[in-house]
Amino acid sequence: MFQHKPLSQEGIPAALEKAERYRLLNEPVEAESICLDILEVETENQQALIMLLLALTDQFEQRLNKPYRQACGVLDRLQGDYHRTYYDGIIRERRAKVHLKRGGPGSGHVAYDWFQQAMACFDKAMAHSPEGNDDAILRWNTCARIIDRHAELRPEPQDVHVSFLDERPQ
Repeated sequence: MFQHKPLSQEGIPAALEKAERYRLLNEPVEAESICLDILEVETENQQALIMLLLALTDQFEQRLNKPYRQACGVLDRLQGDYHRTYYDGIIRERRAKVHLKRGGPGSGHVAYDWFQQAMACFDKAMAHSPEGNDDAILRWNTCARIIDRHAELRPEPQDVHVSFLDERPQ
């Protein structure tokens, strides 16, 4: 294992800009690495934690489970009810989009459930959002429109599992 070289305190603002740039270039692993470097110097840097969470969710399409667990761990380190509920919604929305994109049997029901969870988080975030910050509303509306546009996004039907062993001839 290599010993990581520490960033200088003065280099953190530029490193945050680089992390954002790498996210925009669709290079989330590089953005994640930069955020981890920042967090080694400033363990509770909220910008770096948010950027790390977003970089992890950017990786959901390539590999879902590990980045999902890591993003949930970062969520616990965010300060304030608004940020925790808003970014919890982001995690769930992005997971829903992966299930929608991957398709397959039952994926519409799974994606629908994740979108519903995201929308519930955005509802909670709205109650804590700073005045003039409508980000949670925008995300909620996006989830609603995605559900409206995709017929396969529906709740799983109840009582669909009927056992032939339970049926008796009449």
